[in-house]
Order: sequence, then C-alpha cells, then structure tokens
Amino acid sequence: MPKSKVFSRVKPFLAVLFLQFGLAGMDVISKVALDQMMSTYVFVVYYHAIATILTAPLAIILEKKVRPKMTKAMFGKFILLALLEPVIDQNLYMMGMKNTSATFAAALCNILPAITFVMAWIFGLEKVKLKSIRSQAKIGGTLTTIGGAMLMTFVKGPVIHLMCTEGRTNPVQRSNGVGYQHSLRGSLMITASCFSWACFMVLQANTLETYPAELSLTAWICLMGTVEGAVLALVMERGNAAVWSLNFDAKLLAAVYSGIICSGLAYYVQGIAMKDRGPVFVTAFNPLGMILVAVLGSFILAEQIHLGGVIGAFVIAVGVYLVVWGKSKDYKPRDLSIDNENALKSEQIIDVSRMNDEENHKVSEQMIEASRIYDKDHHEVLAISESMEEEKESDKTLVN
Repeated sequence: MPKSKVFSRVKPFLAVLFLQFGLAGMDVISKVALDQMMSTYVFVVYYHAIATILTAPLAIILEKKVRPKMTKAMFGKFILLALLEPVIDQNLYMMGMKNTSATFAAALCNILPAITFVMAWIFGLEKVKLKSIRSQAKIGGTLTTIGGAMLMTFVKGPVIHLMCTEGRTNPVQRSNGVGYQHSLRGSLMITASCFSWACFMVLQANTLETYPAELSLTAWICLMGTVEGAVLALVMERGNAAVWSLNFDAKLLAAVYSGIICSGLAYYVQGIAMKDRGPVFVTAFNPLGMILVAVLGSFILAEQIHLGGVIGAFVIAVGVYLVVWGKSKDYKPRDLSIDNENALKSEQIIDVSRMNDEENHKVSEQMIEASRIYDKDHHEVLAISESMEEEKESDKTLVN
C-alpha cells in the first residue's frame, strides 16, 4: 500500500491522540490557575485571544485561495459556534472543574460521545435502524454512558490510595470538605458544558461542508469567542478590575498553553478529523484523556480518586466503545471510496468497449453477409446473362 494512503488512514487517529494529550495538559494546568483564584471568565477571554493571534495570520496567508466568500448566514454560524464552545462550554466546564477536580471533570466529559451521537441523530448526521444490532449498540452505549455519569455523580465510595498521593492532600480539596469531588453543582455544570460542546461539534461538522477552510474557521471561532467572552466577563466581573491582571505565574502559563494548544490547534485538528470521520469519532477517544488527567492530577495536584468515580468512569468507557463499535461500519475511507469509484469507472469503460466491440463485430458480420448476398446475386445475374447470350448464339445458328 502506498505511503500516502497509509498516512491518509492514520491521520485521523494521530489527530485525536494529539487532541487528547493537549486537552489533558490543559485540564491540569487550568486547575492550578483556577485554584489560584483566577476568574474563569477572564481566563476564557485571554486564551481565546492568544489563539486568535496565533491562527488568524496563518489562515489569511495559507487559505487565501480556498477560503469561501463570506455571507450573512455563514457569519451567523460563526457567532453561534463561538457562543456554544468558547463562551458557554468553556465557562461552564471551568466553573465545574473549579467545584470538583480535573480528574472528575475529565471523567464526566466521557458522556460527550453519547450526547454527540444523540445530537447527530437528531440533525440527520447519524443513521439509526432500530432492527440493526449496531444501531442497538449505539443506543445501548448512550444509555450506559448516562448511567455511568450518574454513578460518578452520586456514588462516592472509599478513597483509592496511590503511591503518588500517599501522605499528600490538595489544599483546595481539603478546604472544601469531603464532598468536594462529587459536588452536584460542579457535575451539573460539566454535564451542561458537554451538551453545549456536542451542539458545537455537530454545527462545526455542518459548517465545514459549506466552508471547507479549517484554519480560517478556527480563527473566526476564536475571534468571535474572544469578543463574546469579553462582553460576558465585563458583565460578570464588573467593578473588579484586578481579575484582569496577569503575572509570570501559573495563570499566564495556563492562558498561553490553552490558547496555543487547546483552542488554536485543537479546533483546527478537530475540524480535520471530523471532516474525515465525523463528530462521534472525534469524541470517542475521551476515555484516553480521562486516564491521562487522572495520572497527571495524582502526581501534580495530589487529587484523590474515589472508588465510585473509578466504577462510573469504567461504565462510561464501556458505553463509549459500544457507540464506537456501532459506528465502525458507518465509515468508508475516502481513498478507498475513490479507488472504488475509479474501479467502477474502469469497469464501465471496459463494458462500453466490449459493447462497442460486439456491435462492431455484428456490423462486420452483417457487412460480410451482405457482401455474400451481393456476390450470390451478382453471380446469378452473370449466369442469366450468359444463358441469354448462348440462346442468342443458338438462334443465330438456326437462322443461318
């Protein structure tokens, strides 16, 4: 198999792996900044502003020829995309993580593939046949993930002691009490952020069909997210100018890292993978991010892990992969489709050629038959002519 085809098939997997590693780092770094009392509203504005500065020049230069013409309808989609993801989703997610933990937030976000599947089904991006076992797996996986999310939220259980957390306690967790990780308020915020994120991904997939310029779309989302987020931050943090100040600390690091990796690159990479495989595929790798955050959160933040959370996360992961298994036959590689189309065209050309050969052969046989009939008729005419000549000769002989 040519290297170009191998890379084309592997590219979506590499993209979502990069996405999960980047988001895991963002969860941990952002949690550090939020524990230092950074405003979630200001944080979202800063890191989308940095993402805009990064992506806008690249989009202007690299996609000058492929960027479609701007229309009012398209601009309206950009505004809605920015409202769903940078403003609603990110603010709710950050506030939910601030009330729980990075590990809990990452684990609960595994309900996203199920929510995305339901949204894609509603908007016609997913096909469901109730009699099909794969469609049943999609629906069953969705219900399983919802059950796992409820298990994580309402069931606590004993603390699982890890070597990296032995003798260490997160000071913010200690100050908020025993029920910190399973705060109902934080769980509801994270769940609501997942609904907003699912709507964003479905709309992004729809927008890419008419605006196939991933980098330009990323720049527009970040720009509009910065503007809309700034308006929200000014309203929510009015009279508190100190929240806008930044020093060379974890707050600045979190804003720069999140802007470059998790908004600038993540939206672009997500768009590429989604364009090739669809929105449900992109969200199906969230359990990997959960594991990465759990490991990093234990080492860096000394976050405690409860048995209820582990069981709930496992149930969610099972549900996610039921959905993914149900979708596994929906995907048809683009290069394979092209090969099939080319093969079909070749077969059609061969069939046409065969039909032409058969028609030509029939025409040749008809011409040969006509020639034989002509020769036969000509031979009969000559025979009659000769017989008439002989009769004339015999008549002359009798006269003489």
